[in-house]
Amino acid sequence: MYSIPPLALEASVDPPTLPLPTVEGRLRAGFPSPADDFAIKRQDLNDLLITHPLATFYWRVSGQSMVEAGIGDGDLLVVNRAITPVHRHIVVAQVDGDFTVKYLYKRSGRIKLMAANPTFPEITFKEGQQLIVCGVVTAAIKRFVK
Repeated sequence: MYSIPPLALEASVDPPTLPLPTVEGRLRAGFPSPADDFAIKRQDLNDLLITHPLATFYWRVSGQSMVEAGIGDGDLLVVNRAITPVHRHIVVAQVDGDFTVKYLYKRSGRIKLMAANPTFPEITFKEGQQLIVCGVVTAAIKRFVK
């Protein structure tokens, strides 16, 4: 049931690096605090987001079915093919030739795909339909300003 299709989604063997400055410590999202001592080091987003470089690819989202999971239209997903998908993982899946991103529901022998937006129906499978899980979503990159 789960297989990796022959993909034109070849992962880069040697992803480019771009270490950017990172402030050590946590940024408060509540009330501001007096300036704490902080240190700056360089951090490459590949190191933060990619655990299996040869099995990882990016895919841009189109649509609003996963907004309550924090994934919106235009976000860039980090998708890892090396992770075995389990119940409640967010996955990129191919259903009858069409690709989608949804929660994987896998309980009591039942498998379905579920949106994170109540206006979208769940995807259930009938005899003869094909589900291919292409990978597990490990991160979403969201742009606020262009």
